[in-house]
Amino acid sequence: MNALFAFEAAGRLGNLSRASEELNVTPAAVSRMMRRLEDHLGTALFRRSGAGVVLSEDGRLLHDATSRAITQIESAVAEIEDRSKGVDTVTISVSTAFTTHWLMPRMARFKADFPSVDLRFQLVMGPLSGPVDDVDFGMRFLRASETREGVFSIMPEVLIPISSPSYGASRSDGAEGETLIKLSEGEPHAPQNLLAGHDLAGANPLIFADYAIVVQAALLGQGIAWGWLSVVGHWIRHGDLVPARPRCQLTSRQCCFVQSSGRTPRPVAGQVRDWIIAELQNDYREVSRMFPELGIPPLLGPEG
Repeated sequence: MNALFAFEAAGRLGNLSRASEELNVTPAAVSRMMRRLEDHLGTALFRRSGAGVVLSEDGRLLHDATSRAITQIESAVAEIEDRSKGVDTVTISVSTAFTTHWLMPRMARFKADFPSVDLRFQLVMGPLSGPVDDVDFGMRFLRASETREGVFSIMPEVLIPISSPSYGASRSDGAEGETLIKLSEGEPHAPQNLLAGHDLAGANPLIFADYAIVVQAALLGQGIAWGWLSVVGHWIRHGDLVPARPRCQLTSRQCCFVQSSGRTPRPVAGQVRDWIIAELQNDYREVSRMFPELGIPPLLGPEG
């Protein structure tokens, strides 16, 4: 076990001496453990490169697995320490926009319902995609063919043209042209044809790299944005954002929570997941009721 910890540090740092400093052992001890590990496996794990070392192909394979295992061990130790203090840690993988514009307005109510839960985040800055690792569960948009065990469907992926009421008032005061607030080019957050054939296609763009900023700009009355209902439902329900056009866009994907395959499901994580799903579905139904002209499809399920 000590050899694997030393191997992980050496591969991460690219230097045996720096690994020895981190582990508080001598460089000779690290070198000795690496030689024994390589002899045991019958393969070279490192290549010398200048003053440091570089992982070989076999070394990268082992390092990826070792890094994941050490992360899980550290997570388990932290969870045990938290439990001894009466705290349950639940970690979720979500976008910065969801955290900022959906979860933060509900945080006081969440803490009231889950006073012993320490909710932590693996924030996704770019497209909400990739594996769900080292967390309890994560939000992803999946097609029907991608659903499987451990996937919990929340709602269809619905987008609504949104703006603040103040932006709509400025249009009625005679301001010319529309401003479309959008994600930077090359950010595949949505199908590229969402704007095709619509009047917003020719709007003057205001471009940002993070969807959380796109929504914030819309709240500040700077233009019209495409609003993911799974993100902006709170602001629509409270009147801070309003539909800018009487329609919605429905994609072929579902907004889902995906359970991490690397963690054993825990009751408290399932309770948190179900709480968030119920809140999201309440948003969906309420926005559909408030604005029937949008044509939001019914939410399937026992309460749909």
